[in-house]
Amino acid sequence: MRFRHVMAALMPVGAVSALAILPVGAPAAAPAASRVAGHVTPEVSSPLAYRYVGKGRSRAASSGYLFTCQEPGASPNCYTPQELATAYDIPKNLTGAGQTIVLVDAFGDPTITQDLGVEDNTFNLPGANLSIIYPSGKPAFNPADADEVNWTGEIALDVESAHAIAPAAKIDLVIAKNDQDPAVLSALQYVVAHRLGSVLSQSYGEAESCEASSIVKADHTLFAAAEAQGMTVLAASGDDGAAQPSCDGSTYLKSASVPAADPLVTGVGATSLTASQPAGGYKSETAWNDSYGSSGGGYSKLFKRPSYQNGFVPSSDRGVPDVSYSGDVNNGLLIAWSQGVAANVGNIYEVGGSSAAAPQWGAIIALADQAGHRRIGFLNSDLYSLAHGSRYGYVFHDITGGNNTVALAGSNNQTVRVTGYAAAKGWDAVTGLGTPNVAHLLQYLH
Repeated sequence: MRFRHVMAALMPVGAVSALAILPVGAPAAAPAASRVAGHVTPEVSSPLAYRYVGKGRSRAASSGYLFTCQEPGASPNCYTPQELATAYDIPKNLTGAGQTIVLVDAFGDPTITQDLGVEDNTFNLPGANLSIIYPSGKPAFNPADADEVNWTGEIALDVESAHAIAPAAKIDLVIAKNDQDPAVLSALQYVVAHRLGSVLSQSYGEAESCEASSIVKADHTLFAAAEAQGMTVLAASGDDGAAQPSCDGSTYLKSASVPAADPLVTGVGATSLTASQPAGGYKSETAWNDSYGSSGGGYSKLFKRPSYQNGFVPSSDRGVPDVSYSGDVNNGLLIAWSQGVAANVGNIYEVGGSSAAAPQWGAIIALADQAGHRRIGFLNSDLYSLAHGSRYGYVFHDITGGNNTVALAGSNNQTVRVTGYAAAKGWDAVTGLGTPNVAHLLQYLH
């Protein structure tokens, strides 16, 4: 997950202006989160980067810009839920009705219900059907804890992103008591044991070497059980390019991220999308890689290449990600986020990261489940099958520009350079098979 701060103004309907005004009282960035072994993190950098664009408010659905970043030619740009839906050709007759999207996060977010209401009012979305589940009891929220504040951003992003694409789907937000691996595993066990939904999205991860082998095996067993239920399981591939934080958080190492690297999971990377304003027409995409983050990707050291990747992945190891979606902070989705503090309700941010991409892919699968009146279930075999031959360019936007080589600040501000991979024709370890043309994809998935 990435947030970036920008000066912006609320624009009256029909107005176009180059004037940018930073609203009084814009909240400060949260302090950096710690990372330790056995500890998943929301896909968020240190320090937390975000772009505050203003206060949300209701408006007529007809026309006009709410924020200066929506203006044609604005740099950086931003997108409403409707603009992203247009860019990826999401059918307007599908809403996710009758489907349940499950999101797993940690610690909780005291203001998620209010933030979701702000998102709906600002962008003319229907009211959401959100259930918040605390399998191990509701944790007390500490607004002074950087980790917990960062998780509120992840929760707002996950819930609002999924709702933006599948507005009539029920959302089950399952909260682990903390972000240690055993607590997250317990939350996943609850999801599977209670057969909560047809789609599960996870916007967190860690380096493969930082997760205990017992947790890796337990997760894999759960994902297999989820598949048996017809559940589609997705995970963000990470926001540090080909790198992941070391187990003690002092530096970075070249690594794929789990759970995205599990072959029973659809790993989702991030792109930089260029679409027209205000229509949202698709123009182009490149791999996401800038000062705010980069699409996670690489090759697993835990899992061998699954058969569905034969002919696509030039390695004997599992390649990540499988697919990608818009995730650049500089061209991000507009999200309401209060950092868990009631006084901040109404703040709108521009958001990016692979953790913006994963729940939106989850919502797309909810649309497919609705259209086909059945659960798609395990997705990867279908995705790679559709990438063969002439159907590839019909179903996917093949991303061929950019890379996920990164230079990151380790301890003592020492720069750690990790050489990654280049986006290329076909599958690559930056954007996977690419991003979807959803209308075309759904023709085959249902």
